[in-house]
Amino acid sequence: MTASQIISGTLEPALEPGRPPVLTVPPPARAGWPERHAEAARAVAREHGSLLIRGLDLCEHSDFRVAGNALLGSLSIEREGFAPRDDHGGGLYSGTRWPADQPMCMHHELSYRTEFPELLAFGCVRAPEAGGETALADAADVFDALPADIRNPFSEHGWILTRNYGDLLGVDWRDAFGTSERTEVERRCAAAGIEFSWGPDDVLHTVQRMPAVRVDPNTGRRCWFNQVAFLNEWTMEPAVRDYLIAEFGREHGLPFTTYLGDGSPLDLETVDRINATYDAHTVSTPWRDGDLLLVDNTRTAHSRQPYRGDRTVVAMHGPLVHR
Repeated sequence: MTASQIISGTLEPALEPGRPPVLTVPPPARAGWPERHAEAARAVAREHGSLLIRGLDLCEHSDFRVAGNALLGSLSIEREGFAPRDDHGGGLYSGTRWPADQPMCMHHELSYRTEFPELLAFGCVRAPEAGGETALADAADVFDALPADIRNPFSEHGWILTRNYGDLLGVDWRDAFGTSERTEVERRCAAAGIEFSWGPDDVLHTVQRMPAVRVDPNTGRRCWFNQVAFLNEWTMEPAVRDYLIAEFGREHGLPFTTYLGDGSPLDLETVDRINATYDAHTVSTPWRDGDLLLVDNTRTAHSRQPYRGDRTVVAMHGPLVHR
């Protein structure tokens, strides 16, 4: 019996090209469904990389928190996020604050940390007027499809992320680390192998090196698991990027940028080729109010499409695993 069939003889996800697996729960089975079928739902998400669940009648933030806790096992607290979120308490967060008219590139949640969530859940409190899909891409297929001149050097050397935390640069370090104590930030950085230094105006500068590839523990396939193309300076608005570099310099002026693990900078062509490979493997479906999307964070990268109108999508992280 497959993981899909474990859920129930009549509750198998619909599999259509270009869409994530979609499971619609009929009204009679709605009450208590996440608690009863959590293990099977997680198995389906791991089998297919994701699972979109509809029909649970989720409306309020608290509904999504309860369902997410049941389906993920527990919710973890986010640390070292790359952009601000609203904290709704208990491990429930708003979507990352990102301009509505700009796409958010494919990435794996917290793939730059030594500990990251194994499973994610996204809940649609309110669907936008148009667009705003949380798009997905199979990271193993992306790895296989990447040109060898990109895949091989990153497989060998990994990648480097540099960040600047401050009021004018990305996220303030107090919010990112959940503490106002410098010594605690320094302790955590040292424990995670992150190089750090303090600059003027209380800005924290960090450098961290990570593998760019992770083996999927469920399939044994190598996955392109990083945020090399997303957190690179070439994804920023050109005018903003040029101003920050001119004003503060590349090393300390950008909220983030990435390098090949040997320190080589990335050019725009390389970033575009990585994102083009993601685009070729992207699937998505429009959000509906009450939708809940489970995502295997190793197997599947995710992004956010531009949108019009109000969009309220919440995010939850399951238990953390160590790299």
